[in-house]
Amino acid sequence: MSEIINIQTAKTHLSRLVEKVAAGEEVIIAKAGKPMVRVIPYQPARKPRASPGKVKKSRQFRFRPAGG
Repeated sequence: MSEIINIQTAKTHLSRLVEKVAAGEEVIIAKAGKPMVRVIPYQPARKPRASPGKVKKSRQFRFRPAGG
């Protein structure tokens, strides 16, 4: 379950907040009792890659210099 904290507490205890989130906890930051943002752990973007055997080369896509 997410912990909900107000923005002033988040500012005061930012280091502790970052530690919790880095450990996998989700935190909701609220302003005047209204949820504003959800803080979740960082996950690097996955790079798309072709699956071996799934992509076939085609003559149709060969490079041809312009004008030639």
